Amino acid sequence: MKRFSLLLLVASSLLWGVVSLAAQRPHYGGTLRIEVRESLQSFDPVAVTSAGPKGLSLLVFETLVQLDDRGRSRPLLASSWQAEPGNQRWRFQVRSGVSFSDGTPLDAAAVAASLRNSNSEWKVVAAGDAVIVETEGPDLFVPAALAQARHGIARRSNGALVGTGPFTIREWTPGKHLALAANDQYWAGRPFLDAVDVDFGKNDRDQMMMLDLARTDIAQVATENIHRTQAESRQVVVSQPAELMALVFSRAPQSDDEMHARKALAFAIDTTALNNVVMQGGGEPTAALLPNWMSGYAFIFKQEDGAHLATQVKRNQTWTLSFDASDPVARVVAQRIALNARDAGITLATSGSENHDLRLVRIPLASSETHIALEGLAKTLQLPIPSFKDASVEDLYAAEKGLLESQRIIPVLHLRSALALRPGIHDFTISPDAIRHLQNVWLSAEKP
Repeated sequence: MKRFSLLLLVASSLLWGVVSLAAQRPHYGGTLRIEVRESLQSFDPVAVTSAGPKGLSLLVFETLVQLDDRGRSRPLLASSWQAEPGNQRWRFQVRSGVSFSDGTPLDAAAVAASLRNSNSEWKVVAAGDAVIVETEGPDLFVPAALAQARHGIARRSNGALVGTGPFTIREWTPGKHLALAANDQYWAGRPFLDAVDVDFGKNDRDQMMMLDLARTDIAQVATENIHRTQAESRQVVVSQPAELMALVFSRAPQSDDEMHARKALAFAIDTTALNNVVMQGGGEPTAALLPNWMSGYAFIFKQEDGAHLATQVKRNQTWTLSFDASDPVARVVAQRIALNARDAGITLATSGSENHDLRLVRIPLASSETHIALEGLAKTLQLPIPSFKDASVEDLYAAEKGLLESQRIIPVLHLRSALALRPGIHDFTISPDAIRHLQNVWLSAEKP
């Protein structure tokens, strides 16, 4: 009798283990609901900007190359690549066995046509089963550039856009709603989710309310609310600091007096207080354009001791500081910077208008590859585009230092991005530069 009871206990334990294991295995089905504050007016990869929800368009329009968490180039739709001597002409081998979601095979001609549409500065031609990309000058970072969402490969047919990704566009209402359906014929295997629904233009408060009401699965968390949201025992995923908050002057300094005033202002800003009080520790104070986790040398840049510069500032120096009037946090930051500026003998008149001497901006990094990220910042800020002699850290540092020495920009903070998730969402990840990875997400029933 005892032996029978023991065998029954063992059998029951094994059965329970099998059931528990099965409950934790990924399975197909379900719709992932997402809300975002941005209002996208186009889902064409060419129109993708760094200000949109990162990674969303990549679910439909894959790129030739993808970046890993360290910013290194890895194959995706290109199985391999190589540069000719001089790094001006690159050959990308198109992966075989891939089709667009409408069944059309992916070939070099389709890839070349898509890339010509996304970058008019490149000369792109198909050569057999490969694509040749020729740049205007030597460029070591073409593979990393091709990992950007705007270079997502799209087939244009009768006004419709078709990609090779794990999802297809089922419904699209510009600025309001996007519905994606699983691509059953996806070359890397059907995704676990049946669908992804995205609602645009939702403010942070409404997003959290919808999350609490179980009417959405993923909601954005404002930088200044990250710690509070984590303290509420929510499931929160947080990126590395991947957004630059900075002051940008509308023109270069016109005199030594103006240069001294800009240096004095940079020294006077209490970035530590801005991060700890206004952003509630959601970022990192900085004097660099690239965050330290990317470059490894950001700590070297320190604002010059401007105590002596304050005495050199021309009295009654007055500038107009503009900010995004729709962003209440930007208003608070601008007002605090104006208070700090007084210590440097500078009056900053804050305004939400377009007429300004300098403006407070927030710029998401365009890539986790350092050179592409720095180049993207320069383009957005309308600063001279840096040129790189090689891929060394020393060359990168020299390029960033040159941009800072232009006295056109004062870095203030690097900010983190965060998302709050409902229970039952598995294998959701966010990359260090805030790209959302939904390809392997699966859903399970929430525990009561």
